[in-house]
Amino acid sequence: MPDLHPVAKRIHNVQPRPVRLALDDGETGVFEFSSTEFFQREFRGEGVRIDADGDAEFRLITSDDYESVLLGRSGPEEEGWTVVGEVVEAERAEA
Repeated sequence: MPDLHPVAKRIHNVQPRPVRLALDDGETGVFEFSSTEFFQREFRGEGVRIDADGDAEFRLITSDDYESVLLGRSGPEEEGWTVVGEVVEAERAEA
């Protein structure tokens, strides 16, 4: 079986502590994920952003080809999820 996605593994190992995510568009944010899990190579997680946008929910998923970890957002006034971007880096956020 191929290796698990390195960014997904990093997020999974850091949570439930805060994790700083960097997206492909240059945006960064600090998130707390209440759960993350692997289903073979597929990765999923759910949490909130703690440095901004506190009223929205966030979800992590791998792309269909397992090459990318995508961050989705669902706000209180929205129906469904919007992809915010691809997560390119993940590191433990300093408290």
